[in-house]
Amino acid sequence: MAKILVIEDNPTNMKLTCFLLDNIGHKVLTTTDAEAGIALARNENPQLILMDIQLPGMNGFAATTLLKKDSLTAHIPIIAVTALAMKMDREKSLVAGCDDYIAKPLRYKELHEVINKHLTQSTTPALTAAEKKGCAE
Repeated sequence: MAKILVIEDNPTNMKLTCFLLDNIGHKVLTTTDAEAGIALARNENPQLILMDIQLPGMNGFAATTLLKKDSLTAHIPIIAVTALAMKMDREKSLVAGCDDYIAKPLRYKELHEVINKHLTQSTTPALTAAEKKGCAE
């Protein structure tokens, strides 16, 4: 499966997201703020990023814009995951550079479908069995 970076500041949402991703065999990297997420993306080169929009400090829109302008991370699909569920919010996510948008609360089927869509479009090679691990506590 894939290495996925989750940038989410809410512990309950993080736990649910990790559970849903780990259950289908993805390696999950986690962080609770945008700055650390940018650093992890640059250092770990995940195959996909799930980006909360309402983060402390730098918000997910700003972080996405920086990641998409960086040659090291521009190729990584970023999916906005947010409680902001208005049509305008979806458009703001796409303008910031997000490749897709999922409204909270997470629904596992929608999450898996969107992730699979972007992973199959990605040209990054899949992880080997030795690289697969679950969420870190």
